Amino acid sequence: MANQEHLALLKAGAVTWMEWREKNPDIEPDLSGVDLYEANLAEANLSLVNFSVANLSFAKLTQANLSHANLIGVNLSQANLKNAVLADANLIGADLKGANLRGADLGTAKLHRTNLCFANLIEANLIGADLSKANLYDAELIGAYLYKADLYQVNLSKAHLSSAYLLRANLSEADLRGADLRWSNLKGANLAGANLTGAKLAGANLNGANLQDAIMPDY
Repeated sequence: MANQEHLALLKAGAVTWMEWREKNPDIEPDLSGVDLYEANLAEANLSLVNFSVANLSFAKLTQANLSHANLIGVNLSQANLKNAVLADANLIGADLKGANLRGADLGTAKLHRTNLCFANLIEANLIGADLSKANLYDAELIGAYLYKADLYQVNLSKAHLSSAYLLRANLSEADLRGADLRWSNLKGANLAGANLTGAKLAGANLNGANLQDAIMPDY
């Protein structure tokens, strides 16, 4: 259950919320389970906030600071998180279907089993992020940074990964059927057991990649 005082402060407006957070830097606000559908939280300081199982679908969170936030099971479908900071945030089991995360910082974030299908992650920072078993079907990851990211058993079928940086990423047993990996950098990546049926690999850098038992495109 959310702390009603914390919720009232957030709803009081950006200035009130910002002043309270500056005066109380050690308090980790509890907004678990709240309904903030279509809320405007652009540029808000939401670091360390507990938003577990909250409804933030269609919310405006552009340039918001959600670093170290608890977003387990949160509904962020269709939310606008362009250029938001989610570094080290816990998004395990969250729903980000169709969310706009273009240019967002998700460095070392926990995204295990997160739903990111149809999401816009163009040029997003996912360095060291845990995306194991996440759903990124038809997601936009053009130019995204996935250095050393854990993508074990991830669903990247029909995903757009052209010019993405996947150096030393773990893509073992990943579903990459029909994915666009043209000009991506997969140097030293682990693709053991991955399914690349129908994937586009023109210009991709596979130097030093582990392709053991991988199913490669038939052309």
